[in-house]
Amino acid sequence: MNRLEKRIEYSFKNPVYLEEALTHSSYANENPGSLPCNERMEFLGDAVLQIISAEYLFNRFPHMPEGRLTKLRSSLVCTQSLSAFAREIDLGSYLKMGRGETASGGSFRPSVLEDAFEALIAAIYLDGGMEEAKKFVLRFLTKEVENHHTNFRDYKSMLQEIIQQNPDETLTYTVVGTSGPDHDKRFDVELRLNSNIIGKGHGTSKKNAEQLAAREALELMGVEV
Repeated sequence: MNRLEKRIEYSFKNPVYLEEALTHSSYANENPGSLPCNERMEFLGDAVLQIISAEYLFNRFPHMPEGRLTKLRSSLVCTQSLSAFAREIDLGSYLKMGRGETASGGSFRPSVLEDAFEALIAAIYLDGGMEEAKKFVLRFLTKEVENHHTNFRDYKSMLQEIIQQNPDETLTYTVVGTSGPDHDKRFDVELRLNSNIIGKGHGTSKKNAEQLAAREALELMGVEV
């Protein structure tokens, strides 16, 4: 665990918090009497993350309206972002997983990494308080805000606002293909306006691929994105 503590730049006074945060439900189920799984920690960590991210964005963008702040926060703390943060510290390598989950590459699955990252936030919060949790989270959030190439724009919502001006028009997102192993799957999405394809997206999740398809459609319409 010392290597992980160096990666996250935090040393635990009570290492049990860290051990619980790294315990997947599959391991707890296969090993009765071991530490509880990290699901409760995930619940707490999600709440702490929401507070930290909301406060940071509120202060970072003092003139941004509530609606845009909400969309920005959603983009910052989505599965794709949190799993990427987890990969930065190689969190998957430290997870305790059941045999089946380990064999199927579960420790590299985006949803598992997202949950573990939230559980880790909770562990730091319980062990060191809100300031230590904030220090850890902001290492990732500040960089993500500054470097995110799409500026956290919600292309699906932008497109929907345009299309809904004509009630006869209908948008449909369809997954037309997948590729890659289960722990690193890619999705291909087609976006149709009525029966016409107006955008395509290829991403690491359905939501990501849909956003990229919507962006392509907006560009086709001449909307500046």
